[in-house]
Amino acid sequence: MVATETGISNLKSLVNGRHEWMSGDVHPVTNPSTGEIIAQTPYAAGDDVNRAVLAAHAAFLQFREVPVVDRVQPLYRFKDLLEKHSLELARLLSTENGKTLDDSKAEVRRGIQMVEVSCGMPSLMMGESLENVAKGIDCHSIRQPLGVCVGVTPFNFPCMVPMWMYPFAIACGNSFILKPSEKVPLTPTRAVELLHEAGLPDGVMNVLHGDRATVEALLKHPLVRAVSFVGSTPVAKAIYTTAAAEGKRVQALGGAKNHMVVMPDANIERSVEAIMSSAFGAAGERCLAGSVLVPVGDVAQPLLDALVAKCRSLKVGNAVEAGVEMGPLVTREHRARVASYIDKGVAEGAHPLCDGRDKMSGEGFYLGPTVFDHVTPLMTIAREEIFGPVLSVIRVNTLDEAIDLVNHSPFGNTTTIYTSNGKSAREFASRIEVGMVGVNMAVAAPMAFFPFSGWKQSFFGDLHAHGKDAVAFYTEQKVVMSRWF
Repeated sequence: MVATETGISNLKSLVNGRHEWMSGDVHPVTNPSTGEIIAQTPYAAGDDVNRAVLAAHAAFLQFREVPVVDRVQPLYRFKDLLEKHSLELARLLSTENGKTLDDSKAEVRRGIQMVEVSCGMPSLMMGESLENVAKGIDCHSIRQPLGVCVGVTPFNFPCMVPMWMYPFAIACGNSFILKPSEKVPLTPTRAVELLHEAGLPDGVMNVLHGDRATVEALLKHPLVRAVSFVGSTPVAKAIYTTAAAEGKRVQALGGAKNHMVVMPDANIERSVEAIMSSAFGAAGERCLAGSVLVPVGDVAQPLLDALVAKCRSLKVGNAVEAGVEMGPLVTREHRARVASYIDKGVAEGAHPLCDGRDKMSGEGFYLGPTVFDHVTPLMTIAREEIFGPVLSVIRVNTLDEAIDLVNHSPFGNTTTIYTSNGKSAREFASRIEVGMVGVNMAVAAPMAFFPFSGWKQSFFGDLHAHGKDAVAFYTEQKVVMSRWF
């Protein structure tokens, strides 16, 4: 970044190891806690995209020949630099995204874990072999990198989600182009600067800032071999359809409507703590946020009494201030969108136990926690992804009813059950049609060595992000059969 006379930084893209000013229009980056413009970013146009892809492809042709044990050495150094700069990254993240500093620190830590796992690529990429598959014939398989890979990432996790992608891709021997969210470009750019400082060869990792036109140019470029995306379901589906039609490998992670089922035997105090973290952590701007609370039987009233008391005492404010428990939403426009869902909930007959619109004041993009009781499954707030601090309560009488409710959702990202009964937990985990299941968890986010396993309309593709799926996604298998006379 380059500071200007106004104090607003100019943020350039990173191509072939150099900061470059792109030829597209310049757009602002805003601090959601204050409403102030903190940076401006020129977007990449078609010629910029082509130049970046050509540079990445040229780098790939050399990088794929580097032994895997040598490829991961910059990642080891990158991990060390991330540790040293973790607070810097967290502060930058809070400033441009609006999540609290504690949330940002946790996100940076998760990103570091992705790099740690990627450093194990010499073992993760290993193939298989079998002697004498037929008389005198041996067979073995190897994994080889694809080429230029692209990542298109969302605003809600600008440090962690890109690291679901590029450390794995690079360790596998590919080159990478990251198109981060235009709302939060500062954090991912700074992280990639540290990666270059760690000694990664020029052109292997690139950052292009842009919008839909930039993404479309990347999706259609003939030298791009694989595309990773995280965002809303409609965009994920469009990305998958477009890139797959171009013959590219695609993993497109979409939206969610995550249910939290609370059984009568649950520990209410612990459950409320977890529900608060799930529904209102990061201002609800998470694809794993719990957005539908499903109390079973008589647990509903004591659960809601405790939950509403916590909501009313939750401190909402500037993300970097000490003691703040929930920061603002990312933009003024997104806050207006989330507030419109609260309007719809009231209009459709749901009962607001607490209304976050009370916090819509000041220069920042604030919205407090909202809890709706007596929501029905057909209401808009029960069906659509809101991506904000709005929790809908649907009361049911039995575990069977709860499971049916969850399974009727078109989404399948995550769900959680709160219970002290092992039989209930096991039955829930077995029967539920969702890719990630939690038992007494706030957020059932898998660690870096397991896949981020969304189902149904929450994922388009065959191989998920991180874990062993990432290794398979960023490589192609080759089978070699040999006979010697």
